[in-house]
Amino acid sequence: MSRVNHTWDEIAVGDVGELTRVCTADDIVVFVHASGNYNPTHLAPSPEAVAPSMWVGSLFSAVIGNVLPGPGTTYRSQTLRFHKRAHVGDELTIRVTVNGKRENERVVTLDCHLVNQKGELVADGVAEVNPPDRKLRAEDVTLPDLKVMRHDKFKRLLVQARPSGPLNTAVVFATDAVSLQGATEAAEAGLINPILVGPADTIRAVADEHGVKLGDARIVDAAQAQEAAARAVKLVHEGAARAVMKGNLHSDELLRAVVQSTGGLRTGRRISHVFVMDVPGLERPLLVTDAVINILPPLETKVDIVQNAIDLALALGVSTPKVGILSAVETVNPQIPSTLDAAALSKMAERGQIKGAVVDGPLAMDNAISTEAARTKGLKSLVAGNADVLVVPNLEAGNMVVKELTFLAGADTAGIVVGALVPVILTSRADSVYSRLASCAVAILYSAYQKTGKPREEVAP
Repeated sequence: MSRVNHTWDEIAVGDVGELTRVCTADDIVVFVHASGNYNPTHLAPSPEAVAPSMWVGSLFSAVIGNVLPGPGTTYRSQTLRFHKRAHVGDELTIRVTVNGKRENERVVTLDCHLVNQKGELVADGVAEVNPPDRKLRAEDVTLPDLKVMRHDKFKRLLVQARPSGPLNTAVVFATDAVSLQGATEAAEAGLINPILVGPADTIRAVADEHGVKLGDARIVDAAQAQEAAARAVKLVHEGAARAVMKGNLHSDELLRAVVQSTGGLRTGRRISHVFVMDVPGLERPLLVTDAVINILPPLETKVDIVQNAIDLALALGVSTPKVGILSAVETVNPQIPSTLDAAALSKMAERGQIKGAVVDGPLAMDNAISTEAARTKGLKSLVAGNADVLVVPNLEAGNMVVKELTFLAGADTAGIVVGALVPVILTSRADSVYSRLASCAVAILYSAYQKTGKPREEVAP
């Protein structure tokens, strides 16, 4: 579609140009980013958010540059008066009317009026412009896409978890600044009561060096990493701790103590890790399992992996989790073993051997999360396009899925180890503070579910 302008000679007093625009939450966020005006009234939840006045005023330039006089017009001046505020969802009609022409300066003056869907005057003013002297035809251009990446799902988890916290948490070998800061920040947020397990003198020295205030945090002395892991497990059996958090040691060292056949934290299930991901563009958290612990799990292990993830989804308040068993294709192919496992898992869920969720597979990644992709391929499934949980065929695939979502889609990640007596929080040095807090919130919700078998109801932030 092309736009043709109105030249100086063609413009007459009384000519009118008009556009209609609906104010969206994304409009406000983009303008706030561009202008640097972080007034909280603009960032309030919809529909209370107030559109920045200068965004409203900028709509007159859309009419002037596109409609009247149109392409090639340059501004001289613009006066603005604001009578009401525009909010998300308002349908705004922007109109400019020619009220005069000054020959000597080749200036056209325009009365500007902007009203909302109720006909109420929101803004008005007068613009002075220099219209073009020759005809121009402007073809529509394809601009780069803008994506507003919202990360609000973890905020909801934090609000949801706080009434059940803080959770007594053994922080294993907290001998570096990252571990200590993560623990103290979670404590300050009301999520955990940290029990710092490791060499006491080192913990205090690191805290002093980096200005970390330990407050009244309990310190349990343990000289070596393996000793600290074993002591943390013992604290769980003693009832002093209801969760375990990784500090400055390898995950293998911690998990070795967790899975000990004698004195560990084993249950009747295989342990597995579940990432809880805040993916921009998805309205719900997305759970991905197992990308951390089980390298090439056989079918019997996958049964536990699926059930563990279902339990976590239930703990987070998902009433009937939809579980997609991933493979490269969405049809059963004997040449691709993961499709056979997926089909078996789906049938096991149908027969009640896996409980609490709707399970379907094999599903390829696209038709597991995209309703459009599922529709295009003719898939009829309660899960296809709407998966809450993605079960990957092996650790390599899971690692790739998580890192692609993180680094290409801009997702935030949290997560815990499930299937043990208590949640195990495997933090990474690369985790943001927000991700660490979200992992603690997930642990709280899972711990509460382990006690009661019921999820904590979601609370609006």
